[in-house]
Amino acid sequence: MKTLIAAAAALLAAPLSANELVLPAFCTAPDGWAEVVDRDPDYVVFGELHGTNEAPAFVENLICAEAELGHRVLLAVEHSSWQNAAWQEAWALPHDAFRRALPDLGWRNREDGVASEAMWRLVLAAHALKDSGAKIDIVAFNGARDEAQQTRFRELPGQGPHEAAQAENIAEAAGRKPYDRVIVLVGNLHAEIAPLSMGGPEFEPMAVRLRRYGSVVSLGMRHAGGESWTCQLPPETKLAPGQRVTDDMIECAAHRGGAEGASDRGPHIAVGNLSDPQVARRFDGIFWVGPITASPPAFPSGE
Repeated sequence: MKTLIAAAAALLAAPLSANELVLPAFCTAPDGWAEVVDRDPDYVVFGELHGTNEAPAFVENLICAEAELGHRVLLAVEHSSWQNAAWQEAWALPHDAFRRALPDLGWRNREDGVASEAMWRLVLAAHALKDSGAKIDIVAFNGARDEAQQTRFRELPGQGPHEAAQAENIAEAAGRKPYDRVIVLVGNLHAEIAPLSMGGPEFEPMAVRLRRYGSVVSLGMRHAGGESWTCQLPPETKLAPGQRVTDDMIECAAHRGGAEGASDRGPHIAVGNLSDPQVARRFDGIFWVGPITASPPAFPSGE
């Protein structure tokens, strides 16, 4: 399988832009991955903080390691499900043609961390592996894909319809082939394993809904602090009583964030027996990425 990895690296060796990186000569699954494999889940969900370099790189390395083992992998990414058919057409193209087609599949002029340079590298690396012979597929699963799906879930409370559509889209894609691993990278709210509320009615996050279709191990991202690329109100903003937030008030930029725990180990996974009871209520385990750095948009507005 090392020949496969080398071939994929060659595909990325002449990048189209500065945000594309070369695959490593070999990949190693992160410490703790064996604990996840021992549980034999149908779905492994990585709940990330959008807009970092580290979370997509963590998943990229894991998929590369699975490819080395010859496993069949489905990568589920939080891009619009209504564009998934176009994603599938592009995925079937040779790698150079895929790179040219990908920007028009929800990347251009998108300023948040879902369309970051790091996510771009993850998707390109996965396709390069696939184009070199690895059994890797992809699905864009975010939101309702059509009116029928939207109607089917519209009676669910709060954000429930969105979460239910995400879960169904992942499950339907996973059912099309006998995958060894279904790897889902999604914002951490969608990865939570208990019902929650955001000031309105309580709803079931995607990871809760996904358990209707099979077993799930959901891992929450933890880091040592640093920066992430997020769209939010600037910290100095002061709203007047009753003032509503408008789009022109939102700043998309690298923002600092404090540490979420500490570890003297490198990037790793820990499942069960979590020391923080609050984290244990929200996830089955964690994936630790260390210090974080911001990943800006791959194709920001004006480019």
